[in-house]
Amino acid sequence: MSRRSRRSRQAAPAAPGAARCIVTVCRGCCCGTDKVPGLDHAAQLADLRGSLGDLATVRPVNCLDACEHANVIVVQPTAEGRRAGGRPVWLGSVNDVDATADITAWIRAGGPGLADPPDILDLYVFTPTRRIREQLAP
Repeated sequence: MSRRSRRSRQAAPAAPGAARCIVTVCRGCCCGTDKVPGLDHAAQLADLRGSLGDLATVRPVNCLDACEHANVIVVQPTAEGRRAGGRPVWLGSVNDVDATADITAWIRAGGPGLADPPDILDLYVFTPTRRIREQLAP
């Protein structure tokens, strides 16, 4: 399915226990530390949790082993998004509030498989190695 053929719509808040996007925020050896200067890392995590609390599970993890792309955020689709063809999207160098806001807007619109991401996020997308991807598998 092409990106253009997917429907873009505003997602409703997830019902308790319903499948939600999972937003994994790396906060390990490089991400979330002063090795990436100029960003209030705690505020970034708080903003994601505050903005997405009704739609997504935001979970910090120790290290995703993709330090060359610090700060890394992985957006995993809802069950509905996965059925529509969505797959986890790895975003690197998320080092400013505008990028975080773009990610939030995309998830609020439905996230992977249900809404096209803002074009600017193409600059942040990267493909991690299979070994790294397997660390995130349920």
